[in-house]
Amino acid sequence: MQKDPKELPLRERKKLRTRQALADTALELFTARDFTAVTLDEIVDAVEVSKRTFFRTFTSKEDVALAPEKELWAAYLADIQTRPLTGERLLGAYKDALFGAVEQMTDGWEQRFLASRSLADRTPALTAHSLRHCSEVSENVVRTMADRLAGHSPGRTELRLLLDLMLAAWHRALEAWTSSDAARQDRPALIRHMRKAFAAIPAVAALAAQDS
Repeated sequence: MQKDPKELPLRERKKLRTRQALADTALELFTARDFTAVTLDEIVDAVEVSKRTFFRTFTSKEDVALAPEKELWAAYLADIQTRPLTGERLLGAYKDALFGAVEQMTDGWEQRFLASRSLADRTPALTAHSLRHCSEVSENVVRTMADRLAGHSPGRTELRLLLDLMLAAWHRALEAWTSSDAARQDRPALIRHMRKAFAAIPAVAALAAQDS
């Protein structure tokens, strides 16, 4: 669970404000113009910080453009590292961690996420960066689960397939959410689409069992 920013030391709160300002400004500039047309100098000048400050916070333009996505998966990883696990409810743990991560995102995160996702969909460099990040997160999750279930793990292949099933449901929920009317693209709507997508998993599993 992420800490309430108000509970953090002043220095950490300032870092968070700078990070948010850089991410918000970058997304505004990228959306208004084009990812490739906006320079790093323009971003830092707009926020009135140095490049050195930028690189203390983000690694690249791609990194800042995908900040909402990376915030979500950072929260997900933090959750899965401490969530109680049982061998019979691994898919449930994957799913519950995702709901927990979505619910703890800061106010306005969903709109930033939508802007970032739209930008990535039309920018090949961001699509590639997002896919690479997804792969890294998946590897970290499977490694974490295997370590936590040492001696009781069903195996890395099974852990990865369960995670891929969870991610497939997540992407289906995103497709439904992003294609809906803009007035319905709030966080409660996203959670409803997630519940609907995850509710379909038992039927999918039954279909898979028929072919085994």
